[in-house]
Amino acid sequence: HLALSFLEESALHRDIIQQDFLDTYNNLTLKTLMGMEWVSRHCPNASYVMKADSDIFLNVGFLARELLQPQLPPKKDFMTGYIYRNTGPLRSKAYKWYVPREVYPNNTYPPYCGGPGYVLSGDLAKKVYGAAQTLRVINMEDVFMGLCLHKLGVSVTNSPWGLFNIGRLEYEKCQFSQLVLVHHFGPRDLLRVWPDFQGGNKTCPS
Repeated sequence: HLALSFLEESALHRDIIQQDFLDTYNNLTLKTLMGMEWVSRHCPNASYVMKADSDIFLNVGFLARELLQPQLPPKKDFMTGYIYRNTGPLRSKAYKWYVPREVYPNNTYPPYCGGPGYVLSGDLAKKVYGAAQTLRVINMEDVFMGLCLHKLGVSVTNSPWGLFNIGRLEYEKCQFSQLVLVHHFGPRDLLRVWPDFQGGNKTCPS
């Protein structure tokens, strides 16, 4: 039944993209690069691209209106999200995010945007995909994107503090109307909050 539902989805909406690798946590980097390749080939004129996990609240309207500002020329060499700085690889095999020295020898990572969700300019997607071909892939997709930016000589861009939330926040409509992203929101949570963001609800102070 699951396979049939995928076939029906693909036939109806033509919105499923597949490549030949296992969809596992350690292959998230390959999955993200697959997205960058697809954007590069099929959406070369896109102004912006967003990589988002499935377990997030995403306020697309606020993101577009307040952060990306479509009335302005599209930004170039732009990537933003929740930014990690001065972090480094975990060397113990006990950790989910273990990285051996032979895979990444340095003690610190370049700045990078947290994996639950980040935005980049369309021009940067193609550059990142190209840079990735020259680097050894590591299993942390968000860190690897930071390595690609470092290779390109591009810096992450700071956003106003608190727009991208890697931790969960308890839902409050007016607070969430002024945020881009909150992590750890599952399907039931999203179905509960989604009606508040339909139809241009204006009950919150601007």
